[in-house]
Amino acid sequence: MLGLDDPFVLAAYLGIIALAVLSILYGLIRRNAARDEITEEDRQWALEEKKVDDEI
Repeated sequence: MLGLDDPFVLAAYLGIIALAVLSILYGLIRRNAARDEITEEDRQWALEEKKVDDEI
């Protein structure tokens, strides 16, 4: 069968393909799961960063 006589080698190939498919599906499902909330700390950091950039 496809030149793969050892069942463990065949299992490894199938496992790699299965994990690749599962990884792609997981990434597609979870790609927008993170919340993009800007906190007051983020705002203060951005203002300080802009101030430093303007001084340069």
